[in-house]
Amino acid sequence: MVHPLDHPGVVHPYLAQPVRTLNGRGFDFSREVAVMAVINRTPDSFYDRGATFALDRAVAAAEQAVADGADWVDIGGVKFAPGPTVPVIEEINRVVPVVTALRGSGAVISVDTFDPDVARASIDAGAHVINDTTGVHDPRMAEVVADSDATLVITHSLARPRTPYPAPQYTDVVAEVADFLRARVDLAIAHGVPADRLIVDPGHDLNKNTRHSLELTRRLGEITALGLPTLVAVSNKDFIGETLNRDREDRVSGTLAAAVFCILQGARIVRVHNVAAAVDAVHLTEAILGWREPAYLRHNQA
Repeated sequence: MVHPLDHPGVVHPYLAQPVRTLNGRGFDFSREVAVMAVINRTPDSFYDRGATFALDRAVAAAEQAVADGADWVDIGGVKFAPGPTVPVIEEINRVVPVVTALRGSGAVISVDTFDPDVARASIDAGAHVINDTTGVHDPRMAEVVADSDATLVITHSLARPRTPYPAPQYTDVVAEVADFLRARVDLAIAHGVPADRLIVDPGHDLNKNTRHSLELTRRLGEITALGLPTLVAVSNKDFIGETLNRDREDRVSGTLAAAVFCILQGARIVRVHNVAAAVDAVHLTEAILGWREPAYLRHNQA
């Protein structure tokens, strides 16, 4: 079936509920892309390496992200990668003050957590989205979200939280990721989360090697075809660094290329560290697709 907005080389997935309202703000994901800023309140984050661990720095970074045009802000208190267990109360104390500080900012507030108790505390503090990078490994997460107005991001990964998963193997990584996401979406719905409050994320680099992440990107249209808005977290990931031979601080150009390609394959939320550059890339892509008017017209005008 041909989508009415189709252009050559562009995937426009059919979304069952393309219009979403978060924090009183409407998003039409049939023709709009949201930029999600990453704010890490962790001492060991892979990209900023603790630069925003202090509360004042985390809040300042979040406010700057909003000023730079971020639509959503994603606050994380524990990273996905293997490491020592962080007590739940410590994770709550890391993320909730940032959530509280951002109330009234106009941004959609997301919390990156795999713990249902952290999710509940975050929602009570004003979070609008729970971003679970472990794909609802604990069904209580779905129950917590169902008992609220929050939206749930379901991400593909294989490992239990904070545990290693060396040398992951797939027969067909895209098909297996899609099957996992379908199953976890069904689980979330069975636990009370309505489909119009679900988002999926294929989990670039999460228990995947560089070839897996490149394949996921190339065939992302098979993920966006699931019919739910798709979030991609490609920002400064190792698959970009290994492909381009770039250190973490030199992956912005690769990140923007990957993000734009994902948008053309149907992604509708991009999770990024370098907000201003990503906002420009997203807005220009939307304008090329005919979804956004230029800020002004002067060149070759009468």
